[in-house]
Amino acid sequence: MNIDFNLKNDLVFFDIESTGLNVVRDRIVQIALIKYFADGKEAEELEMLVNPTIPISQEAMDVHGITPDKLRGKPTFRDVAQQLYDFIGDADLCGYNSDRFDVPMLMEEFARVGIEFNLDNRKSIDVQKIFYKMEPRTLQAALRLYCGKTLEDAHDALADVRATVDVLKGQIIRYDNVDHVDGDGFTTKAPIKNDMNAIHEFTHDNRLIDVTQRLKYDHKGQIVFNFGKYIGKPVAETLIKDKQYYHWILDKEFSTQVKQLVKKLVKDYGDQQQNPS
Repeated sequence: MNIDFNLKNDLVFFDIESTGLNVVRDRIVQIALIKYFADGKEAEELEMLVNPTIPISQEAMDVHGITPDKLRGKPTFRDVAQQLYDFIGDADLCGYNSDRFDVPMLMEEFARVGIEFNLDNRKSIDVQKIFYKMEPRTLQAALRLYCGKTLEDAHDALADVRATVDVLKGQIIRYDNVDHVDGDGFTTKAPIKNDMNAIHEFTHDNRLIDVTQRLKYDHKGQIVFNFGKYIGKPVAETLIKDKQYYHWILDKEFSTQVKQLVKKLVKDYGDQQQNPS
């Protein structure tokens, strides 16, 4: 797209691949940056693989394909921190979902090696936020997009239901014979069709166990926490060891479904330990 950015300050676009999704505990395995200059100088690019010095989760490797073998002999973040810091300089930052992930992870990495990466005097632009604000994910917006209609009496239950009916019909028509390519390049052939079973399979995340998304299956098929201090840890084994956390879940405002699952998982795990097959 042929457009020149109107810049008052240098602007660095960047993206991070990592060992996982926890911005505090996980580490960078790849970083790429493109720097645009306010004075009109030609943009510069910098990309590098980084040895994280900790294991890479299987979920992360499934997404970005960066394995420990590819990182063997690569520099650690400590080795490249000053180079990255100097490249960014006083520039503003831009990325996709960067405010929630890339920026805080980069700040944590700099902090570990004793470099203060300050945001006070730089702006941060998250392209995802533009997308979500300009293309709102509301029923009214969906009705306009798929049906060309305006929703009257928004938030009246019956009007909303009728609008939802129209939106699904519009989606089935619009996406007839349209393939879906996800962020990792995997293609699903024409997933949206006039078949409710097919639509359910396409939209349902089989890794999630409860409707509040507190528990999920990991890549090994174990049920793990999807929240809190034990995120990614096996539920049953963890709660057997930490009875206080178990009772905390049962006493707090978790869904009935979560509480029932937790009770069953702990009981089954205890029974298995007492009567190993």
